[in-house]
Amino acid sequence: TPPTSAWPAVCGTAWGTMSICGRGETPLLCKSTWGHCSIYNRTLPEGFSYRRLYLQLDEGCLTFNANPQEGIGYFLSKGILVDHPTELAKFIFYTRRLNWKMLRIYLDERRDVLDELVTLHNFSNQFLPNALRDFFRHIHAPEERGEYLETLITKFSHRFCTCNPGLVRELGLSPGKCGDSIQLNFIFVTPKITTTQQQLSRRAFMFGLMVDFG
Repeated sequence: TPPTSAWPAVCGTAWGTMSICGRGETPLLCKSTWGHCSIYNRTLPEGFSYRRLYLQLDEGCLTFNANPQEGIGYFLSKGILVDHPTELAKFIFYTRRLNWKMLRIYLDERRDVLDELVTLHNFSNQFLPNALRDFFRHIHAPEERGEYLETLITKFSHRFCTCNPGLVRELGLSPGKCGDSIQLNFIFVTPKITTTQQQLSRRAFMFGLMVDFG
């Protein structure tokens, strides 16, 4: 018998297990882990089981993390997702169960889904470096510079300017200038750099902005 102090944790675990596997099943467990699925917006058939859906979502993520195309194919075959870029992007945006390396491979192959995923970000009134960090926390940058990285920076720059029209008017900010500064100072958002390097990079980044935008 667990000590009294451990009862809340034990009860919480038991409740979670019951919610998935027992009579107390609830859509909240699915929606708290996978915030968007196409199936949520449909009229569910009689006898629909959220327990089964939870297990299918879990299985689909495991499959995706081994092979992205097979994982998405699994979700489509079960009717969980609709094969549309917006629906796929929302599914990706509202879950943290997908392996970031496999997700990077998938988005590199599915640029239409990447486009929709970028538009789900809201960078309004954010400091540009902070917005860039948020962007790359969700859409991980490749380990080496190349065409895909340039594409990500270009898409981010356009989205940042769209979300901040005031900066475009007041500073003459444009996607091109924004992208050029990011390319010049890309080390600023590299997670492996030291604190000293980060401080130096911050100064370089701001200097680049002052040079570009006056």
